[in-house]
Amino acid sequence: MHGANEQRSGSAFEADPDAVRGPDVPLSQLLVAVGEPLVDVLAAPRGFDVAVRDVVIVDPDESQGTRAGDVVLVIGARGRAAVPLVRAAADSGASVVAVKVDNGTAGGARDTALLRDTARDHGIALLGVGPDVRWERLEAFARAAVGNALATAGADDSDAPGDLFSLAQTVAAMTDGIVTIEDTAARVLAYSRTDDEVDELRRLSILGRRGPESYLEKLREWGVYERLRAGDDVVEVDERPELGIRRRMAVGIHVGDQPLGVIWVQEGRSPLSERGERALLGAARVAALQLIRQRTETGGVPRFRENLLTGLLDGRVDAASVAGDIGAHAARSCAVVAFTLRPGGPGEPDRSEIELLRSEMTGLISVHAAAYRRSALVTTIGSRVYVLLPDLPARAAGSPVVGWTREMVDAAGQHLRSRVKAGVGSPVRTLEDAADSRTEADRILDVLDDETTVATIDDVRSQVLVGEVLGLLRSHERIRDPRVRALVAHDHEHGTDLGVSLLAFLEAFGDVRQASERLNVHPNTVRHRVRRAGEIGDLDLTDPTERLSLHLQLRLILHR
Repeated sequence: MHGANEQRSGSAFEADPDAVRGPDVPLSQLLVAVGEPLVDVLAAPRGFDVAVRDVVIVDPDESQGTRAGDVVLVIGARGRAAVPLVRAAADSGASVVAVKVDNGTAGGARDTALLRDTARDHGIALLGVGPDVRWERLEAFARAAVGNALATAGADDSDAPGDLFSLAQTVAAMTDGIVTIEDTAARVLAYSRTDDEVDELRRLSILGRRGPESYLEKLREWGVYERLRAGDDVVEVDERPELGIRRRMAVGIHVGDQPLGVIWVQEGRSPLSERGERALLGAARVAALQLIRQRTETGGVPRFRENLLTGLLDGRVDAASVAGDIGAHAARSCAVVAFTLRPGGPGEPDRSEIELLRSEMTGLISVHAAAYRRSALVTTIGSRVYVLLPDLPARAAGSPVVGWTREMVDAAGQHLRSRVKAGVGSPVRTLEDAADSRTEADRILDVLDDETTVATIDDVRSQVLVGEVLGLLRSHERIRDPRVRALVAHDHEHGTDLGVSLLAFLEAFGDVRQASERLNVHPNTVRHRVRRAGEIGDLDLTDPTERLSLHLQLRLILHR
């Protein structure tokens, strides 16, 4: 193993270690190049703009020799044993320290929490490295990020799901058109699949991987390219039958004042969607992020922005750091919306089909979110997609967010082979409270019925409350009533339906006739079963508190 001093030997630092330094790289840019699954951001107490200048390796048996701006890879110590090295790296002015962690056990999770607290207390960013990650791979990725710093200076390092072909397909679905994405030299980077009628310009562009010069000259003559370079507005190009050109919409892809390319949408057999302009604006922002990301990627699919939101929602990344990275205000209201798929159609889709659907849904949501709010963040956690909508108006109720969410779900219903449902978390006061909005959105999704696609807590408050109580009962067996379990066991042993009948009776508020209709039996049968259940379980059905307790526990056990 190499210590920090030995690691630098033979490099540009050999003559005078402080005389030559590479370009400063913000931590955020380093994370774009490294990203998931190699590292996980455990702490960023000084935000994501801290300068990174070099990557060094330290060994616990050797002096560190680290300096300001270093990324310190701690080799030979992990978990709690690495705490002194984290402190030493911070004292030397290093910007980032990476330590191997293992959260698979209770002890490992405690060690990780200790490391996180140490990093926060000493003001150094902490990266958790998975136990199976090879240090040489992480070092190579980190050094590549520093080496590419000049080529990407000033670029937005945001991440976006999928590749340009996936984005083209998403835009095609949202606009009802035929999509081509080109660079600034009119070279075709990606295009949507279609069985629609393509015009001559589209056909020649795809075949030649570049727009034919005669058509490009016409577009320049009409001022189309000048308008695309000038701003973010969607440009309309009228149909020109004599030239074999159908109607088009286009939008420039920019990072600041720098043009990166154009997204074209050709009209096919049917008119372009009324929502096409808005979809194009969002798509241009997503495409810009992808094109910038391609300059720094050295392998894998980094998910810095996704990890950023995941860290905020999990409480691992502070709100000020997130706000600074996405250009939002930490002290302003925000809301989180959670989306999930409910596959439709006959039969159960296999895992690959579900993953494909989820990928398509994520792409669709990302474009819509970018169009709705420039600083929106999107991430996938488990089977759900979360959208953070920051900088909401101070007095805004949930209605603007609900309206956007309904539009999003409607669009997904039109373009995906699956239903999408959404839980809209209530707006919270600051970005620091985003996790509370996410928790509420999850609870809403947990109780949505088959008919409801979008809901807020006001729509399902009673169901959420009951669901929370049932969850408490499920996780704390010691507070459950053993008489209820005995009654259900009696039914299993004797083939009776006393528990089911009692639950129906309680749900009907003691209305025997209504309960009998639900069970499709005679009212006298219900009376007999309820009386018998009370005798076997020694239950006092005249006590309203006991009736409520029985009702909840029977619902839990009988999965009603």
